[in-house]
Amino acid sequence: MENKCSVSGIECGSSGTCVSASHWCDGVLHCPSGEDENRCVRLYGPNFILQVYSSQRKSWHPVCQDDWSENYGRAACQDMGYRNSFYSSQGIVDDSGATSFMKLNVSAGNTDLYKKLYHSDVCSSKTVVSLRCIECGVNTKMSRQSRIVGGTSAALGDWPWQVSLHVQGVHVCGGSIITPEWIVTAAHCVEEPLNNPRYWTAFAGILRQSFMFYGNGYRVEKVISHPNYDSKSKNNDIALMKLQTPLTFNDRVKPVCLPNPGLMLEPTQSCWISGWGATYEKGKTSEVLNAVRVPLIEPWQCNSKYVYNNLITPAMICAGYLQGTIDSCQGDSGGPLVTLKSSVWWLIGDTSWGSGCAKANRPGVYGNVTVFTDWIYRQMRANS
Repeated sequence: MENKCSVSGIECGSSGTCVSASHWCDGVLHCPSGEDENRCVRLYGPNFILQVYSSQRKSWHPVCQDDWSENYGRAACQDMGYRNSFYSSQGIVDDSGATSFMKLNVSAGNTDLYKKLYHSDVCSSKTVVSLRCIECGVNTKMSRQSRIVGGTSAALGDWPWQVSLHVQGVHVCGGSIITPEWIVTAAHCVEEPLNNPRYWTAFAGILRQSFMFYGNGYRVEKVISHPNYDSKSKNNDIALMKLQTPLTFNDRVKPVCLPNPGLMLEPTQSCWISGWGATYEKGKTSEVLNAVRVPLIEPWQCNSKYVYNNLITPAMICAGYLQGTIDSCQGDSGGPLVTLKSSVWWLIGDTSWGSGCAKANRPGVYGNVTVFTDWIYRQMRANS
């Protein structure tokens, strides 16, 4: 983050106003869009450990479970953009190796959460807060393993976060449910003139394209594309859609988890892609939802001169097989690249680009959602 302000100051987004570090995360909004307050909490690692940013120490610290209550958990979830969503808050043994904690000062009167927190090197319960704002990343069942080239058709409830995004009755892109109101897709799906929400309808919990008619879709209220999306290089290829009416979750419609920092994925972590994209290059949209397993490909390998020759930025992630045969294809754009870790499904990527489909040395490229989690929470909070 380039800092145009003095050493101590922090810049508010793109507005250029400066806020001194002492005001950052002090519970008072100084930035026009509140950036000085809404980056103060985050969930870390596969166990959703709540961490709070300390403006004094300029670092993140887990919150000690001593005196913690569900109400504080609800407040922290709101600060992450989960408007009125809260799932669970529990104490777990800290596995991040922290030596310093944030602790509640219960006698601090009725002020907000951050004014009650202070630094402590002891945490008598020896447990830290694990916070989940929404029950995400659960699928009903996993059926047969196996735009998707080389995939198998999905069963209801396999990929309950997958949505089909239509323009004028035609499937254009995929997307992933992250809350009842918010869907993650790719920025290249919503380039002008398709940045107008009125064009879009989202369909959830339906496997076949022929079963999607205007009447049972969800209208889109807002389309938010990443401000630094570059249509030439496809860098920062991520966008959000806010629905006019919230989805009702059931066995077929559920959210996927946004990736927390500190997930520690393996370099060739096994992932899954799903979508209604073409089942062969230059083919037409598939009638049924398909899915297939793909491993991550390390950035150095994907950037080698035989593959994408340094076109892969840190905001991108490659997945697939260098020999070809299995890949995402046209119509899968914006859809999920997910992985299972600690028995939770995480949204690691959104389908972005590739040269052809399933060609050798031309694997699929996905927006690296891990890099955008913070941005997503900020948008959800600012547009709730």
